[in-house]
Amino acid sequence: MAEQALWTRARLGRCGPPLDLLTANFRQHVYAPHAHEEYTVGVCVGGSEVIAYRGGHIRTGPGTIVVLEPGEPHTGGPGNPTDGYAYRALYAEPSLLADGLRPAGNLAGGLPHFREPLIHDPALAAAFSHAHTDLSGCPDPLEAESRLPWLLTALAQRHATARPADALVPGAAVIARTVRDRLADELTAPPALATLAAELGLSRYQLLRAFRTTMGLPPYAWLAQHRVARARVLLASGLRPAEVASLVGFADQAHLTRWFRRVLGVTPAVYRNSVQDSGR
Repeated sequence: MAEQALWTRARLGRCGPPLDLLTANFRQHVYAPHAHEEYTVGVCVGGSEVIAYRGGHIRTGPGTIVVLEPGEPHTGGPGNPTDGYAYRALYAEPSLLADGLRPAGNLAGGLPHFREPLIHDPALAAAFSHAHTDLSGCPDPLEAESRLPWLLTALAQRHATARPADALVPGAAVIARTVRDRLADELTAPPALATLAAELGLSRYQLLRAFRTTMGLPPYAWLAQHRVARARVLLASGLRPAEVASLVGFADQAHLTRWFRRVLGVTPAVYRNSVQDSGR
């Protein structure tokens, strides 16, 4: 295992705050004692790491989640120098974990506290790892804002000691349609979910909850499918995939291709050639 640490900065919404993602693969590296201002949420994906924390030691293994709270000193190093350790981590502002633990606009009650820093939750660990991988490769702002705060809220609701907020959102269907229409109207530069939530008097978690409950998809996935539908029309008219990508709001042709294949099973170029050939 080569010594490697790759950093990516995802932005939560087009003009929203950044969130740093770390992909680390180490054999012998040992961290000096340090602390972060953010919550550190890491998922072990290989080997084992030993972390000195709160006067004791945590030993990770593949599929485990570690949560280190803001301001808490810690170190880390290989549990077994032969195998090394690999993990995916993100560094989240405290408010991102607190969104689902309080009513909208209520800042009382303090921050989530994780009495046990080592968490065994295979489904959540897999979701974090997949989101981290996807966003490290293509940090789309709306996708980052749809996926990461949702997962951080789930982490706090399942494993922190604070009491979760009510999951029911009154008027969810109306909220979802309002958000859907705004995303469709501002296809190439969608507003941040935090902005939409504030306009509706909601927390970002409540907005995500209402949208997912009503539409069956998070906002970024709904918008990507809507963009694919618009792209089909433009491709059928003869435009090239590179032109279409920017017209419907994808970052580039590769981003269009990734979603086009997910939704329709073929690349935009293959689709374009097929519909044009059949129309002759």
